[in-house]
Amino acid sequence: MLTFLGTGTSQGVPVIGCDCEVCQSVDYRDKRLRTSAHLQIGGKSIIIDSGPDFRQQVLRERIKKLDALIYTHEHKDHTSGLDDIRAYNFLQHRDMPLYGEPRVLAQIKKEFAYIFTNATYPGVPRVELYPISEAGFVAEGISFQPIRIYHHKLPILGFRVGNLSYITDANFISEESKKIIQGSEIIVLNALRREPHISHFSLEEAIDLLMEFKPKKAYLTHISHLLGLHHEVEAELPDFIRLAYDGLKVGIS
Repeated sequence: MLTFLGTGTSQGVPVIGCDCEVCQSVDYRDKRLRTSAHLQIGGKSIIIDSGPDFRQQVLRERIKKLDALIYTHEHKDHTSGLDDIRAYNFLQHRDMPLYGEPRVLAQIKKEFAYIFTNATYPGVPRVELYPISEAGFVAEGISFQPIRIYHHKLPILGFRVGNLSYITDANFISEESKKIIQGSEIIVLNALRREPHISHFSLEEAIDLLMEFKPKKAYLTHISHLLGLHHEVEAELPDFIRLAYDGLKVGIS
């Protein structure tokens, strides 16, 4: 099972101080926390990215068990909720495995230096770091195939897990990486807004890519208030493409 914990961009939706129709919408699908996803596979519970809304997201979905965290990249809207894993440390009596590229783990060690100090203060998060690369890796018995993508000039990772390819914050995917995605039955892809953006796919770019891949189902995520009202945008999409929303659950294999 894939659960969308958050489907919003770095500011979330509504945006602070904004009076646009999306930010003022009463449709629950237009309320978007920062992008994150929960995978439940073979009895294991794994979350991709722990942004600033992490605590709110896991409480909303009643996630009482967490086996690992996997990171796409080091930006704050994907990492800054890490401190709240303390609750899982207490409940599970174990350190939390964190999987990310060496550069990403180094940034986490810098921004959460208090976790890694030799004189560990009682109650700080306890973690184990597992560096990953473009080669496949296994987290808690689940096989992940990283997908190299680009967030403007920053190399980041998407992931293929079984029949699912999960990609966020991208604006370029190489032909080599497309080969990894090809054949996925379910694709999650970012679509920030209608207008072109320096580091994210626009709606048109995301649709064009998904038409190329032709999965059975596709879901758009990392959505800003500039994209438009959920029900209006979704009405324009091809039948196999849907807008994801916070709390949406999708079966995967």
